[in-house]
Amino acid sequence: MVKSNGGRSLQNLVDEKSNLVDYFYNDTLAPHYRARTGLTAAFIPPEFTNWRDEQRAWRETAILFDQSHHMPELLLKGPDAFKLLQRLGINSLANFTNDRAKQFVACTPRGHVIGDCVIYRLGDETFELISGMPVLNWVQYNAEKGGYDVTIERDDPTPYNPTGRRWFYRFQLEGPNAGHIFNAAVEGDVPEIAFFRTAKVRIGGCEVMVLRHGMAGHLGAELSGPYEDMERVRAALLEAGEQYALKQGGTKTYFSTIFEFGWMPYPLPGIYTGDELRDFREWLSGNGWEANAQLGGSFVSENIEDYYVTPWDLGYGHILKFDHDFIGREALESLSAEQRRQKVTLVWNRDDVAAIFASALGQGPRYKAIDLPVAYYGWPQFDEVRSLNGALVGHSCHCGYSNNEGEMLSLAMLDARSATPGTEVTLTWGEPGGGSRKPHVEKHEQFKVRAIVAPVPYASSVQKMKRATIS
Repeated sequence: MVKSNGGRSLQNLVDEKSNLVDYFYNDTLAPHYRARTGLTAAFIPPEFTNWRDEQRAWRETAILFDQSHHMPELLLKGPDAFKLLQRLGINSLANFTNDRAKQFVACTPRGHVIGDCVIYRLGDETFELISGMPVLNWVQYNAEKGGYDVTIERDDPTPYNPTGRRWFYRFQLEGPNAGHIFNAAVEGDVPEIAFFRTAKVRIGGCEVMVLRHGMAGHLGAELSGPYEDMERVRAALLEAGEQYALKQGGTKTYFSTIFEFGWMPYPLPGIYTGDELRDFREWLSGNGWEANAQLGGSFVSENIEDYYVTPWDLGYGHILKFDHDFIGREALESLSAEQRRQKVTLVWNRDDVAAIFASALGQGPRYKAIDLPVAYYGWPQFDEVRSLNGALVGHSCHCGYSNNEGEMLSLAMLDARSATPGTEVTLTWGEPGGGSRKPHVEKHEQFKVRAIVAPVPYASSVQKMKRATIS
């Protein structure tokens, strides 16, 4: 979302607010929150059956998610397209052939993450970037300001899309039976597709682009094609999946996959400070995505930079490669190991979780309610995590419930000394002072939740898949 000519910019907003954290903490409604809740009624139900059984389906049988409406897309074409991506991405593109997709992460000159997305290479000079509005805006800004010989086309999420339709539908097929269903649905020979490689097949009489990857511990498939083919392909997949107990997944289930899988989506982009990014902020809209971040949780700081993250914080250290010149390289190379937080899973104490739920009965005190299966209420959320001696050791971000594990889990960023599995920590659940002004946050009191540090990804099936596919 970029500024129209003469419009109010993100820099105008930054200049107007004496305390940007207070504004994001109390007065904004996150765009992704609108996208998630708006889709529930208009396009995708919150549950097709019930979210508990839908979660079990990705572990025990198979599930079909509809991703067609909530992710922005950018089409980048031209002789300088690869050069631009190489300049912006922290990961190596040396082996980026036309049959691959990659996780793409971009940082500021100071080494703070702007965002991440998935890139398909559709041809020698054509790339499709999927999801991550801040990083798509960063790519477009640099394309325009850097004099690159490229063209940009954008396709916004359905809630913001004036056309009322998308370029492409996008499905995610997951679970132990996903391969059987895929093989049954494909017309003709079924290609062997390596992890994060792409191929084209025919399903329901339509050409379909396939990306082989997995969100739930199995080698699932992301399937996409022209929007007008969506219902034909969906019907063919559902028919093929009948004998394999395929379920459709609603939005509640879809947004809960991250607790077992371990992906930390939509960090706060580290763009609100620094003269070197002033021109970018002036280019961005004062009413757009970056202007409507919604901070939440028990951690509150007056310094917006305390919410910035590095690639290590999000678990992207393994894809960070210093084999090319990219924006932020110097800052990241100079960041000491002691300054690099680690991504972990926190397993909440069951008795403490039960106490929070029990507080809804009787006269109080009322603790912050836990919504299921997705419990986080900030975009992004930062809850304080402290050691047993009371020292602040990191932040818990995305939290929720896994029916497969029977646990409340959260994805957290902790300092290296506290990130060892088995370490006991305390998480502060709920906001100070009775809660912020965010309309979906009720009046409540805080509660200290005991938690145990565990690996990320938490699900053993996902751990096995990661070990088998990381190159």
